[in-house]
Amino acid sequence: MLPNIHELARLVKDVAQQELRPRFKSVRQRVKQDGTVLTEADLAMDRRLKEALAQRWPGIPFLSEEMRADEQNALLQDVQGPVWCVDPLDGTSNFAAGLPFYAVSLALIADAAPVLGLVYDPERDECFSALKSTGAWLNGNQLVAKRFDLPLNRTVALVDFKRLQPKLASALARDPPYGSQRNLGACALEWAWIAAGRGHIYLHGGQKLWDRAAGALVLSEASGCAATLDGTSFLEPTLRTTAVVASGDPDLFADWRDWITQASRGANQN
Repeated sequence: MLPNIHELARLVKDVAQQELRPRFKSVRQRVKQDGTVLTEADLAMDRRLKEALAQRWPGIPFLSEEMRADEQNALLQDVQGPVWCVDPLDGTSNFAAGLPFYAVSLALIADAAPVLGLVYDPERDECFSALKSTGAWLNGNQLVAKRFDLPLNRTVALVDFKRLQPKLASALARDPPYGSQRNLGACALEWAWIAAGRGHIYLHGGQKLWDRAAGALVLSEASGCAATLDGTSFLEPTLRTTAVVASGDPDLFADWRDWITQASRGANQN
């Protein structure tokens, strides 16, 4: 039986309010070997959440962004049952810079796919959640992705240029198909905002499992659309870096994905 999602949401909220909010704008940080930022808030949230989950639902392994790569690989390859997949502080760079756009991302993976997802934004006290084949919610209210009567060239796009293939990024910069572009800096929360209609289309060139597991399930269960650029499942529990494209609106998704496909082919031919 799956953990009760409402109980899980309360647990995550309590830990985040205790460990993240007091440290916001006054946190110590360092740079990891891969060049990303790590703060004491990441580690405190990771530790407390792991302890709380183990106490309430013992026996479920804990896969975290903060683990070493060899530990992550060993856990995902050897586990037989469900496993937690956690980013204790999604948007660490925002958090460290005092930008109030960060979240806790938590998914439960079973049978090779996320079956439960939760993205909690402590600054707005917004909890996005989803259960596989059941639905998605925002603070307990049913969440259904909006349909927009908009052409692609009038959309607001959430695009992370930093991790895109350079020629595709150049094509987007040279001749963008959308109306305007944002990069908000917290993957899980970006997925959730697309599900809530806060932005029309989405593109990210390099997400890890903990970046997308919870947020992508929220969008999927809200009847949104998503895919990887290499054709693999966007919900596949793999540790490789994956490029993703998404929208809450199926018509915009089709137009957006077609544009990217054509632009990528053109880039590969040059």
